[in-house]
Amino acid sequence: MLETWSLRVLVEVAERGSFSAAAEALTMTQPAVSRQIASLEHKVGVALFRRVPRGVAPTAAGSIAIDEARAILGRLAGMEARLGAFAELRTGHVRVSAFPSANTGFAPEAIRRFSDLYPGVEVSLVVAGWRDIRSGGVDVALVTDWDEIDDDGVGLVPLLEEEHWIVLPATHRLAGRTTVPLRELRGETWIEGSHPDCLGPLEGLEKALGGPPHIGFTCDDWTGKQALVAAGMGVTIMSTLAGSAVRPDLALRPTAPALPRRRVLAAVRPKGVRPAAASAMLTVLTSLAARYH
Repeated sequence: MLETWSLRVLVEVAERGSFSAAAEALTMTQPAVSRQIASLEHKVGVALFRRVPRGVAPTAAGSIAIDEARAILGRLAGMEARLGAFAELRTGHVRVSAFPSANTGFAPEAIRRFSDLYPGVEVSLVVAGWRDIRSGGVDVALVTDWDEIDDDGVGLVPLLEEEHWIVLPATHRLAGRTTVPLRELRGETWIEGSHPDCLGPLEGLEKALGGPPHIGFTCDDWTGKQALVAAGMGVTIMSTLAGSAVRPDLALRPTAPALPRRRVLAAVRPKGVRPAAASAMLTVLTSLAARYH
């Protein structure tokens, strides 16, 4: 197997016309250059240079070897440049997934900030979960501590902690309260979602209400939930991340007792195997999350 360094020495000798000049250019000794060429000639089984009055010149076989070496080194340089573009975030692709309420503002704002910083890197918002981290289907997955993540190959980076509030129609009998006692919501119809980040507060509700809440509607779309509440079909729970996307005809109120808080985390591959673009997105998410502390 020919070594890349031997090919570099071969090309340098050909371009400089002598072992001593090549040695100076490569910061080597002249004997070291001679040994490299001798070793290369031994491996290929033919002489690559012949002596001339002012140094060396390639043999016929040497000319072929030099042309091939230049082509190989050129391809290697091209590969390094293309891969370097990924490492330096001048190109690439990062796939992000998020739970429904994070998609109302937090994830889009993170994507905007990332795109401003790294315009050459494509960003995709995909429908995927933390289990797709290993397969490469997603690079950064926004999750909560209510997701049951038990994979040692997936790292979790804490981003923020948020509260949950009650969402009522603006005309609801309790909409004028500063804080809504949960016990006064007994008998209400609840609008919930099937995603784990929706179901988390229900345990706290059951205790406060003295029984399981009546789930009249299941809807994973935040816009659809709001429409149902505004139509007077029930009440629902909102997390801090969704607060920026609430209709003006709805009332958001904290509760007494307070509903369970949750932690929002980023699921990523371990640092040693994490793509550069994923690490950069994680930095953007961490910076953005500081606004919610």
